[in-house]
Amino acid sequence: MHTPPSVTTEPNSPHRKSFFDHLPLPSVRNRKGYHWFVVGTVCIGAFMAALDASIINIALPTMQKSFQVTMGAVEWVSLTYLLTLAALIIPLGRMADIFGRRWMYAIGFSVFIVGSFLCGISPTLAIMNGARVLQAIGAAMLQANSVAIITAATPLSDRGKAIGIQGSAQGIGLSLGPAIGGAILSTIGWRWIFFVNVPVGIIGTLLGILLLPRDEERKEKREPFDIWGAIVLAPTLVGIIYFVKEGQSAGWTSPIELVALIVGVLGLILFIAMELKKKTPLLDLKLFKFPQITIGNITGVLSFASMYSVTLLGPFFLDRVMHLEPYQAGLLMMIVPIGMTIFTPISGILADRYGARILTVSGMAATMLGGLALFLASGTLTYPMLVVGLFLVGSGLGLFTPPNNASVMNASPRNRLGVTGGILNMARTLGMSLGVTLGGVSYEVMLSLQGIHNESTATLSEMNIAYHQAFLITGAVALIAMFLSFSKRAAKKVEEAA
Repeated sequence: MHTPPSVTTEPNSPHRKSFFDHLPLPSVRNRKGYHWFVVGTVCIGAFMAALDASIINIALPTMQKSFQVTMGAVEWVSLTYLLTLAALIIPLGRMADIFGRRWMYAIGFSVFIVGSFLCGISPTLAIMNGARVLQAIGAAMLQANSVAIITAATPLSDRGKAIGIQGSAQGIGLSLGPAIGGAILSTIGWRWIFFVNVPVGIIGTLLGILLLPRDEERKEKREPFDIWGAIVLAPTLVGIIYFVKEGQSAGWTSPIELVALIVGVLGLILFIAMELKKKTPLLDLKLFKFPQITIGNITGVLSFASMYSVTLLGPFFLDRVMHLEPYQAGLLMMIVPIGMTIFTPISGILADRYGARILTVSGMAATMLGGLALFLASGTLTYPMLVVGLFLVGSGLGLFTPPNNASVMNASPRNRLGVTGGILNMARTLGMSLGVTLGGVSYEVMLSLQGIHNESTATLSEMNIAYHQAFLITGAVALIAMFLSFSKRAAKKVEEAA
């Protein structure tokens, strides 16, 4: 007599479910307001990733002394993290779409914890940079998923509020980073800026497993993942950034610089050719036929490059020229994200009433004036002008970003909104990477124009002149973004993919 298979008695049955497959528990997921548990869990990751991005720059001068390396070398601690984020945030977003978000988010927390711990115990700068790559992989898993998880779990009536809360968590993380970093540096040492991530990350991992909604089972065939596009994108970005970043110190025609240039250029050509032929590309380049999307992403890169070059140069200037303690420098650098946090929600409200152009132009004008104020402050060493400059840089970016992002998304075909949002994320991270590069290269060039090719031999006056002129260059980048924003065409809503 034939006995039907039983899912409860076959230990190796494919239908057998583990404890984790039953999470979140019915008592949790059926509870009224369950989606706010999801939002809270995602906000932990958003806060932690933003805190880590803003806390690191204030620690770079101290880490430079600890590892006994040049300013250009220690900049790679920040740049390695940002480049990894830029290279992975779109591929991981696509992988989450295909394979599921819940476990990728929980695994991302775990990877971030391990990377943070390894950063904290790193005995050399090379090991530190390797650990930063691991840390950035975890952060990319978190950032690529956060808004999508909230969108899927939250009813339409609460969705705008939920996404706004997630954005506020990022803003708070960015704002507190310099102050927390300065306090840690002044008390228990720079390694603890990484160790503090471990307990928070453990809590986030557990909450992610216990509370995040299960991924829906897919009945339709999964779209193929563009693995070759992801493989080509990473060395392309690294090659281009390395060529620009190290050209001044290594020599523009040195063998390693030429190799980096060739890898970057050939990789870019190959990536474009591959993506144009793919049916499901990693990066849908056809979106760039819409001027609003193209110009919006270019100005997005330039805006974050201008801001991030200030957040890189600022701590070194305050440490070396102004001779401030780390906690004092942290409090001053906190002004930039505070300005950004104040004006971001205001800008979103004003954009609905007055349109994007006036706010994006005004935002970049404010950032440009901030660069000019920092140029004047570094020349006169006056605190009021320094505070004004830092606040203008942050508030300018706060005014610029929401309407710029909205104009890009409004120009996107409806069935490409996810891809367009991923491109915006990559543009922001790439802008941060270029900002670190811009700040470091500007400083090195301004030293070399004074005949100084080794910063350890520079006098206080010579360093101040270099910072003085480098701040002016960051303002010039914002000026370019301002003119491009002014030239934007009025966005037209595109109904479906063309």
